[in-house]
Amino acid sequence: MIDCTEVSEKTAQTLVRASTVFRPDQIAAYKRAVEKEESPHAKWVLNNILENAEIAEQKSFPLCDDTGIPHLFLEIGDECAVPAGFYRAVEEGVAKGLRMLPGRPMAVKGNDEERISQCKGLYESPDALSMAPVQTRRVPGKDIRLTVMMYGGGPEIRGKTLRVFHKHSLDTVINEMIAWGVEGAKLLGCLPCVLVFGIGRSNYEAAALGMEAMAKGDFLVQSDIEKRITDAVNESGCGALGLGGKTTALGAFVKVGAQRASGIRVVSMRLGCCFDPRRAECLFEG
Repeated sequence: MIDCTEVSEKTAQTLVRASTVFRPDQIAAYKRAVEKEESPHAKWVLNNILENAEIAEQKSFPLCDDTGIPHLFLEIGDECAVPAGFYRAVEEGVAKGLRMLPGRPMAVKGNDEERISQCKGLYESPDALSMAPVQTRRVPGKDIRLTVMMYGGGPEIRGKTLRVFHKHSLDTVINEMIAWGVEGAKLLGCLPCVLVFGIGRSNYEAAALGMEAMAKGDFLVQSDIEKRITDAVNESGCGALGLGGKTTALGAFVKVGAQRASGIRVVSMRLGCCFDPRRAECLFEG
């Protein structure tokens, strides 16, 4: 039986872990990049990112001063009875995690018009930052798995969701994705980047698939498409922090959804920074 008090506490802990801890595949990917890198400037950057991550985990400090917006991905077992109050407990856990971290105060005051112009200023408390709409997926089993991802603002500036005319060619679509990645990487600054793509039938679906790709991606398990994109963007030579070298992209995560008979594919890209994906998960046993 899932207890909502446990849900709130685990959610808070998961948010803090997502914000402060590199996962094993991230650490391994960075160490592999250091070994391959020939540029002393790039090696220095990559080693400093690893050192930053080690200190962040030891002291439970945020990996980046842009502590991010909470995005949640829920996998709900089809045999699970979701208890009353579950989603409220998740919201409370997110707020508690933002206080514990603490998150950077970023929530904008005011009504619709005032929030757009930011004319009323910001709330001082980090827990005023509401989480993004929760994405859910049905899976086999009796449990609920929650993945918390913290989305920083810089990658959102470089993101893109647009139709691509496929011309009955996989290469046409992939080459367009590579071009987006190279263009965005040159402007991002916080390199090496993490390239996240969703390919769907609508703007909403493509963006949702991209979020799922980030929730499930593994730097050490790259598909042919993911490896092709990573290698091509690395050939641009931007390198860590734009200082040149072999590591412009640490990896790519791609999720391809159902497609419809048409001349286009809708592609969504999120160009994550050098700390992405800031991600952790927990399990609620049903």
